[in-house]
Amino acid sequence: MKVFNKSILMGLLAVGMLAVSSCKPIYKCGDPIPEKKKGGKRLQAVVSERDSLCTSLADQKAVNERLVSDNKNLQMKLSGQENINENQSAELSQKERDLQNKNKDLLEKERMLREMQAIIARQDEMTKKLNQTLRDALVGFNSDELTMEIRDGKVYVSMSDKLLFKSGSNAVEPKGVEALKVLADVLNKNPDIQILVEGHTDNVPIKTAVYKDNWDLSVARATSITRMLNEKYGVAATRMTASGRGEYFPKASNDTAEGKAKNRRTEIILSPKLDEIMNLLNSSGK
Repeated sequence: MKVFNKSILMGLLAVGMLAVSSCKPIYKCGDPIPEKKKGGKRLQAVVSERDSLCTSLADQKAVNERLVSDNKNLQMKLSGQENINENQSAELSQKERDLQNKNKDLLEKERMLREMQAIIARQDEMTKKLNQTLRDALVGFNSDELTMEIRDGKVYVSMSDKLLFKSGSNAVEPKGVEALKVLADVLNKNPDIQILVEGHTDNVPIKTAVYKDNWDLSVARATSITRMLNEKYGVAATRMTASGRGEYFPKASNDTAEGKAKNRRTEIILSPKLDEIMNLLNSSGK
């Protein structure tokens, strides 16, 4: 019994020593494979398998490192793309706001254009009506004394020197007074009409104790007519402007007597007030 126990004890001891010795690393990855060592071919096969696993592990580590590096690069690119997308989104939003503002401005300009067209249409209608009213009122005067036309949205009433004045004078003749009275009646019924009186002469020089030249004479004649319209017939002075153009804006050539006669004239230019248009333009600038 003692002998048997002793044998068991020795066996257990041997197994324990073998187990302890097997826990120690006999071989590290990359070391040469031993040709002869305890364990023989079986150990060599295990070591060879372990060496293969070490190689596979190294390869896998390299692959993992590349994957980690690629992942970082992709994250950096993704982050950069996100920044680009944010910037592009902000730019797009700004462009959309700009486009909305431009559309708003365009609609406002279109509205103003329609309003202005409506105002101009009303003024054109007023001008045509005024022209016809004057033609009907002044029908008793000859064409060599008085003519009318619409030009640039205005009514031009051209009264000849023959109708209004004697040569070198600014005193209105009786027939001219009659014409101005008819004209004043129409103007007083159309208070929204502005009045410009322009005196014109031919190019024959004049120099008297009263007038230095044709320019002086043309201004004096225009002033005489505006005074008569205001003082005698009640046309508001605030509606009228008097100006003299002298010989510098001829209607015909001064080379003939007929041309000179056409140039000796007083033009009464009638135009609708531009208050509506000016108010519209001023409101657009605010």
